[in-house]
Amino acid sequence: MKKDKTPFNYKLLYRRAALIIYDIISVISASYLALIMRYEFDLSGIPDYFLEPITRFLVINIAMTLTILYFFRMYHSLWAFAGETELQNIVISCVISAAINGIGLQFFRMENRAVPNSYYFLYAFILITFVFVSRFSYRFFRSLKHKKINKNNNISVMVIGAGEAANLIVKEIVNSNFSTMVIRCIIDDDKGKWGRFIQGIKVVGGRDKIIECADIYSIDEIIVAMPSITRTEMKEILDICKETSCKLRALPGVYQLVNGEVSVSKLRDVEVEDLLGREAVEIDLDSILGYVKDKKVLVTGGGGSIGSELCRQIASHAPSELIILDIYENSVYEIQQALLNHYPGLKLTVLIASVRNTSRMNRIFERFRPDIVYHAAAHKHVPLMEASPNEAVKNNIFGTFKTAMAAAMNGTTRFVMISTDKAVNPTNIMGASKRICEMIIQTFNKHYDTEFVAVRFGNVLGSNGSVIPLFKKQILAGGPVTVTHPDIIRYFMTIPEAVSLVLQAGAYAKGGEIFVLDMGRPVRILDLAKNLIRLSGYRVGEDIKIEFTGLRPGEKLYEELLMEEEGMKETANRLIYVGKPIELDEERFFIQLKKLKEASKAESDDIRPLIRKMVPTYSYQNEKGTDI
Repeated sequence: MKKDKTPFNYKLLYRRAALIIYDIISVISASYLALIMRYEFDLSGIPDYFLEPITRFLVINIAMTLTILYFFRMYHSLWAFAGETELQNIVISCVISAAINGIGLQFFRMENRAVPNSYYFLYAFILITFVFVSRFSYRFFRSLKHKKINKNNNISVMVIGAGEAANLIVKEIVNSNFSTMVIRCIIDDDKGKWGRFIQGIKVVGGRDKIIECADIYSIDEIIVAMPSITRTEMKEILDICKETSCKLRALPGVYQLVNGEVSVSKLRDVEVEDLLGREAVEIDLDSILGYVKDKKVLVTGGGGSIGSELCRQIASHAPSELIILDIYENSVYEIQQALLNHYPGLKLTVLIASVRNTSRMNRIFERFRPDIVYHAAAHKHVPLMEASPNEAVKNNIFGTFKTAMAAAMNGTTRFVMISTDKAVNPTNIMGASKRICEMIIQTFNKHYDTEFVAVRFGNVLGSNGSVIPLFKKQILAGGPVTVTHPDIIRYFMTIPEAVSLVLQAGAYAKGGEIFVLDMGRPVRILDLAKNLIRLSGYRVGEDIKIEFTGLRPGEKLYEELLMEEEGMKETANRLIYVGKPIELDEERFFIQLKKLKEASKAESDDIRPLIRKMVPTYSYQNEKGTDI
């Protein structure tokens, strides 16, 4: 078969030929200019015994210099992107040329007189200058062309940070022929860098100059190029930046810098998580997940935001089999495909089933006999459950009861239930149902070999039903952003933190505990909304308005993590606490459960009084609006 011939690149040939001709002229010019400069441009004062050796050695000098330049790739580099390496090669090659020139002239000298010593230094300097101009002029004119092309759609940018990451970002933006960004200034707290320049951009001062410089330079966007700073430091900087109404972006993390992956494409929009002001919970998953390796693990609700992250982290620690159970086929299909792509050797089983189906759950546990169960399946949306309380009872309470019973009857070693801070002194059906679930697994723990525990945490940023996606949609639509009450506060955590807590609980479990994460200070939802508007580059009240809609059914102003009687005890991880089991009348509790089951099955019009009897701390409003 005849091979296709690669077309000859005449454009490249012409460029190299032009550079060679230019270098020949440069060597000739440097050879004579060095001597002329030595005699202060007095041509009549230059002796013939200095000119003659230079002329006689010139051809050899040209040949040698072109060979040296070729060896140092002066005809191969992409000069549009020339940098330090190319500059070093220019200097080294020209210095070598000067040295060879000096040696060669010794053989051609006349009347036993060598050219002046200063000649060699001047020759090297002139040759470096000529070669530098020819190579870097293209980059200079290309930069001018770039500015001209983008002069009408420039985005004025401020970079915070004057380290290596900032240097790489600035370099890419400055050199790009496609970027519409123009960097106006750089901010860094290191006083030693103030007044200095990175890629021609001045470091104008510390963080106290952010607001002032944003106004002076008409900044549109701020890039935080400090991948190694802590969450606390990031919050301090963003608290200043958000007052500027500029759009904020940041590098993801220090690993990007280590891996050499710092670039404009790696920039991400600053998220509200950056403003929590709390370091992420650090957990040694490799040691904790030792109990997962070679075990059969079942995750209910595995298609949800928490369940799917649980599946990802468990899959990375070599379980003998991972069983994902969910009622929603679309979400579970996504996590199935993701796991198959990332872990081709994983033994994965995906089941569509409802935890409310007793026969189905029993058959699944009889067949697979999982060693560890993570129970994440539940209805979690507070207002929706207020409108359909019987569904919360059927799914959350009796779905947990049936799953826990199936686990206990089929040799499961550990059962970890996902609970919520809304279970503490609940004011809604969802929270009260989760409190009853906690009571169920604490009671089961006393009567079965399975170790039953619950994990309680607050709102999860980015999860299904989280307030953040709602705010983002409202901002994208031009507002208004709706907040229920100006004083409402919530605890927040990220999905990886929530999952880490669940996994840690599985490792710490001795049975009957309720594990709680120290989530720092609670956050006002109003502040969250304002921050998100500002981070999106808008002004609160002007570009995007905030409207207060009033507390929704079952919603309270603040959440708690533990009831007073549960106490608070530290674990080996100082950010994870455990509440002791609360004693209850088991016989009465199971009688109440039976009545609750019958009432929910009969679609009772008011199931709340029955729940109130089981959870004395539960309070709600009756149809007349009276607190009960």
